[in-house]
Amino acid sequence: MVQPNPAGDRDIAARDHVRAVTRAAGSSFYWGMRILPEDRRDAMFAVYAFCREVDDIADGTAPVEEKRRQLDEWRREIEALYAPDQVGAETHVLRALSRAIRLYNLDKKDFFEVIAGMEMDTDDIIVAPSCKHLELYCSRVAGAVGLLSVRIFGDSSDSAREFAIALGTALQLTNILRDLKDDAGMGRLYLPREQLAAHGVMLGTPDEILESPKIPEICASVALRAREKYAEADRLLLQSDARALKPAVVMMMNYRRILDRLIANGWHDLDDDAGLSKPEKIWITLRYGLLRPIYVNVQCNRTAKNRAI
Repeated sequence: MVQPNPAGDRDIAARDHVRAVTRAAGSSFYWGMRILPEDRRDAMFAVYAFCREVDDIADGTAPVEEKRRQLDEWRREIEALYAPDQVGAETHVLRALSRAIRLYNLDKKDFFEVIAGMEMDTDDIIVAPSCKHLELYCSRVAGAVGLLSVRIFGDSSDSAREFAIALGTALQLTNILRDLKDDAGMGRLYLPREQLAAHGVMLGTPDEILESPKIPEICASVALRAREKYAEADRLLLQSDARALKPAVVMMMNYRRILDRLIANGWHDLDDDAGLSKPEKIWITLRYGLLRPIYVNVQCNRTAKNRAI
């Protein structure tokens, strides 16, 4: 007779939960992670589910003090996962995270950086931050996730970590440029104030700022910064284990295509988020994730040509 195994059953339930959360999001993240071996994939789904939970707190309608309390609680829960005498985690997400931390030696401070990024959205409504403040925000909410990710992918070298931060910033800037209207609906605007000032746009509410005819030019300037960060990620990828980082490449190519569409559309219709269809996401996953490393070969050839010149 097979004996019941409550701990094993809870692990399976935790795994199934984070898989379902990530699948339901329907994002480019899900398709990029599909190419990973099962243990690495489930670890990434656990990280995604954690990010989803803290992001929902920051974006929720609860009073600021309640949001702070909930984020503080997450900080305590993460701290507890690293305790030498850690007992079984209570929730599905924490249990899945606990396993990921053990398997891939994830750094506690990267989780804390993500939470700190959500606190930036909670403590002050961000409207036209300085470039320095925006860089810090991107580093926390996206770069720190990248640092957790490259460890799970299997490359924690210095170049891979720099790649993660550069790519995380590029992805977050792309998100900012596609979510202008949604963010304004929550009273937020992440376009940097230096760019607004350079184009003669006065500070005001997000809706007022977005009415300016200069917004397409301002967005184009931010898009140029995003492209610079993608190019930086390209260079760092050549110094890293490109095969291990294939899931990140899939993410990068998804978001690059979104950015290209946003640039082509010119931000004249803020309701158009330039999203990719499911067939497009599948094609990108196949080309850059499962077939021969076309992307890396192309980048190597470009680098060799540049050196020859």
